[in-house]
Amino acid sequence: MSSYTWPAIVTFLNIVLLLWVGALVGQARSKYQIAAPATTGNPMYERTFRVQMNTIESTVVFLPSVWLAALYGASALIGAAGLLWIAGRVLYAHGYRLDPARRGPGYGVSSVALAVVLLDAAIRMGRDLLSA
Repeated sequence: MSSYTWPAIVTFLNIVLLLWVGALVGQARSKYQIAAPATTGNPMYERTFRVQMNTIESTVVFLPSVWLAALYGASALIGAAGLLWIAGRVLYAHGYRLDPARRGPGYGVSSVALAVVLLDAAIRMGRDLLSA
C-alpha cells in the first residue's frame, strides 16, 4: 500500500460527503420550494444549507492538514483521524438537521480529529526543520 493510500481514501470520502450534503440542499430546495439563489425561507432548508456551508468551510482546513501530515509520513494516523472526521461530519449533519442544538457531538468529534491531524503535521514539520 502506498504511503498516500489513506490520505487519498480520506480525500475521496470527503468528496462523497460534500456531494451528499449538496444533494441534501437540492432536495430541501425542492421540498420547501426555495428557488435559487435564495438561501432563506424555511427553517429546515436553512439548517440543511448551513450544514453544507459549514462542511465546506471545515473541508478548507481539514484537507490541507491531511496532505501536510501525509507529506511527512503520518499515513496510518491520517486514516484513523480522517475516518473519524468524516464520521463526525455525518453525525454533525444529522444532528443539525434534526435540531441545531444537537450538532455539538458531531462538531466535537470532527474537531478532535482535525486537531490530531493538524498537530501531527505541525510536529512532523517542526522535526524536519530541526533536523535540517
